[in-house]
Amino acid sequence: MASFLNKITDSFRKNKSVLGIDISSSSIKVVQVRLEKGRSILETYGELALGPYTGLERGQSTNLPLEKMSGALIDLIRESNVTSKDCGVAIPMSSSLINVIEMPNVSDNKLKTMVPIEMRKYIPVPISEVIMDWRVVPKESELLKSGDLNNESGESKKNQGVEKKEVFVVAIHKETIENYSEIIKNAKLAPTFFEIEIFSTLRTVLTKPGESIMVVDFGAATTKVYVIESGIVRDSHIINKGSQDITVSISKALGVSMAEAEKIKRENGLIEDTSDHSYQVSSLVVDGILSEANRVLLNYQKQFNKNVSKAVLSGGGSILKGMIEISSKNLSTEVIISDPFSNLEYPAFLEKTLKMAGPEFAVAIGVALRKLDEINP
Repeated sequence: MASFLNKITDSFRKNKSVLGIDISSSSIKVVQVRLEKGRSILETYGELALGPYTGLERGQSTNLPLEKMSGALIDLIRESNVTSKDCGVAIPMSSSLINVIEMPNVSDNKLKTMVPIEMRKYIPVPISEVIMDWRVVPKESELLKSGDLNNESGESKKNQGVEKKEVFVVAIHKETIENYSEIIKNAKLAPTFFEIEIFSTLRTVLTKPGESIMVVDFGAATTKVYVIESGIVRDSHIINKGSQDITVSISKALGVSMAEAEKIKRENGLIEDTSDHSYQVSSLVVDGILSEANRVLLNYQKQFNKNVSKAVLSGGGSILKGMIEISSKNLSTEVIISDPFSNLEYPAFLEKTLKMAGPEFAVAIGVALRKLDEINP
């Protein structure tokens, strides 16, 4: 799929190519890019549905053994004509923990000891079984002044007369890293980092210092909702419904197979003037998801007294026809569709195709962009 991009760019490959990999419950996606004269060039990309590997339909969530997952990745690499072995990999949000905690306003050296102790309250397994990273949340005034979302200065605030600072903490179970490492290495690839999918997605979204946005990532089995403030994940919520729930509902309501229901969903989307009543069925599912997402938005605005400037729709479910219209009705802010391929250069005749496919590849593109930064500091 899209392997012809390699033919277009073969003669221009003078710089090292890198690969971004996104493994979800329903598919694997890859994006290969290179840096040339300061520009990020798209070389190839591809997607492979995992459902058929277990007898399910395309778009359905599954749970493949590690060896089968490696086999699927190998198939995708071959079909997409991927040439790079140098890669980064995204880890699903469900396999991680993200939190912002309040700590005393002490030095970073003291925080190194205090943060793991504090995080024992939130992590349901021994601290020794997780990989943890953290950084102090910068003051909003410093962000606005410098425009640097990666400013390492600490945010101090007074809480009941005691000066505090906020610390942003990320934790991933070591077993998760080991499993993903096995999948990637069995495919003869060389991973240099693993990161949680939301950070990959954020790398493709333009934000302003001090701005708060919401990302709604429509996956197959779940929908992930994040509220991002100045590059910090202030709130995250997983809704246990996704695009495959639309397919199941259509199948039951219309008495058709899952394959036919998936076809109807992709063709009709959320367009109201359809003769088979799939709109009513689909919209009920999507309305429920968006209603819960809007509660997350409103709770954040109430708690922090800040407006969410926009909601960015991402993931495969967001490309359904009519999704932006129904989202605009349900969410209390401006709604836009993610366009991650806009961060890359590619042949002009692919613009329409890539714009439509973009939201599905946000994570893989974000990983590839980080990998480019890694080899071109």
